[in-house]
Amino acid sequence: MAKKTQKRMPRRREEFTYHGYSVEDLQQMALSELLPLMPARARRKFDRGLSREHEKLLADVRSGGDNIRTHLRDMIIMPEMVGKTIEIHTGKEFQKVEIQPEAVFHYLGEFALTRRRVSHGSAGIGATRSSKYVPLK
Repeated sequence: MAKKTQKRMPRRREEFTYHGYSVEDLQQMALSELLPLMPARARRKFDRGLSREHEKLLADVRSGGDNIRTHLRDMIIMPEMVGKTIEIHTGKEFQKVEIQPEAVFHYLGEFALTRRRVSHGSAGIGATRSSKYVPLK
């Protein structure tokens, strides 16, 4: 019996939704409409009010600036930031992060890691007694 080969359709990627709302819907909403959708910690931050630096970052994003650099790792990612490239400070350098729809209502600092994997080399001269027999070259 010969097997029937069926042509597979490529998998379609579903459009991202947050609590049933698309990114375009979220971008059209006012802040008062977004607050009930946010997680509790993000909602509390906006209820208490943003600092002057956070307001300035939001204004830079809204103005359409193409080179946005920030040290504000504790800024909540808003729907209007989706698609923008923001450089986030890691403590040593600025790391470019393109904001995806899945990042909405997360913190900026979650996407620019501050620690790297450590890869130690071999022991050097005079390191410890146990490294006495390590060849130099």
